[in-house]
Amino acid sequence: MAERDEFLPGTRPGIKAPQFTDFEGKTSFGMSIFNLSNAIMGSGILGLAYAMSNTGIILFLILLLFIAILSAYSIHLLLRSAGVVGIRAYEQLGHRAFGQPGKVLAGSIITMHNIGAMSSYLFIVKSELPLVMQAFLGLTENTGEWYLDGRYLIIIVSVIIIFPLSLMRHLGYLGYTSGFSLSCMVFFLISTAYTIPILAFAFVCHPEVLPIYTELQDATKKRMQTVANISILAMFVMYGLTAIFGYLTFFGGVESELLHTYIKVDPLDTLILCVRMAVLVAVTLTVPVVLFPIRRALLQLLFPEKPFHWARHITIAVCLLIIVNLLVIFVPTIRDIFGIIGATSAPSLIFILPGIFYIRIVPEETEPLKSKPKIMASCFAVLGFIFMVMSTSFIIIDWVSGESRSGGGH
Repeated sequence: MAERDEFLPGTRPGIKAPQFTDFEGKTSFGMSIFNLSNAIMGSGILGLAYAMSNTGIILFLILLLFIAILSAYSIHLLLRSAGVVGIRAYEQLGHRAFGQPGKVLAGSIITMHNIGAMSSYLFIVKSELPLVMQAFLGLTENTGEWYLDGRYLIIIVSVIIIFPLSLMRHLGYLGYTSGFSLSCMVFFLISTAYTIPILAFAFVCHPEVLPIYTELQDATKKRMQTVANISILAMFVMYGLTAIFGYLTFFGGVESELLHTYIKVDPLDTLILCVRMAVLVAVTLTVPVVLFPIRRALLQLLFPEKPFHWARHITIAVCLLIIVNLLVIFVPTIRDIFGIIGATSAPSLIFILPGIFYIRIVPEETEPLKSKPKIMASCFAVLGFIFMVMSTSFIIIDWVSGESRSGGGH
């Protein structure tokens, strides 16, 4: 069966394809790129120079390109599966492929992954914002006031900035803040075998792909794939340049979080202070974007037949922010968050689930099990299991040995 732009096969030419949402997609092509790029780009950009210090420039760029290509291919598998059955929700693809267990598995992995991502972003706010406040006040050490305590500051940031943005009903509304977040990371870029957990996490945007697809104006598989390809290419360039600049500045002296390395040069330097502030703004504005798929997953699992209701919408956002704030306040190291989440959920979202969903959902009459596309999808899922085992093994070795080689970025 030839692949077509309509979401359901058999739609007659000249008749508008049915919509699979309660509203017409109105988010522009450009705003969709901003949102998806923002979902890809996150705190992991701070750990890539450290990853390069472990691999060298050439091997790092090869690995980064490899992961970027695989991420684009996995998005193709997701969009193809969605197009076959007319479903643009990750959890519903799981249900179509494996029934209720598949739906629960997909929703659980998305929830676990994005809570980890939110925690990593807020952990940076917790650790960096007190230092920025301290530098703005001209202080050389923390004097103990409440406004220099990261625990209070992340609660304030969550309530004043993240919570209102999380109340937006549609993800497309965050396109403007996503664009601003990307510009902050561009400012940061201008100024400045153990890397698999870091690199595998670097291009994870899959929980956000189908929600963005749903809201994309004039949505077709080809149009959404173009959004994904442009977003991945832009982040590949930004990641590569950031890692190279950071590595060439400090070489073996680069730390797992690049900002900490720059602070050692001069914590009160105006440019470094502005860069740190830009990173804080960028990661803060990314949190509402990654919260959306968690809420969508929870609604699919707990209230699958219920229409939209503001009480549920707000309650889930409040509960998620409370949970993430507690995690950030009480989890001592950012490496633990990045490492274990990157080793399990990232390979699942990039490799395993898209591959097995494609095999199960695309009819055998269309593509037999021994056809080239399904063999490729099978190899893709197996590669994900291999990455998961390797990454988890590295982290366990680190924990047992007490060393910290797996890095601290996503």
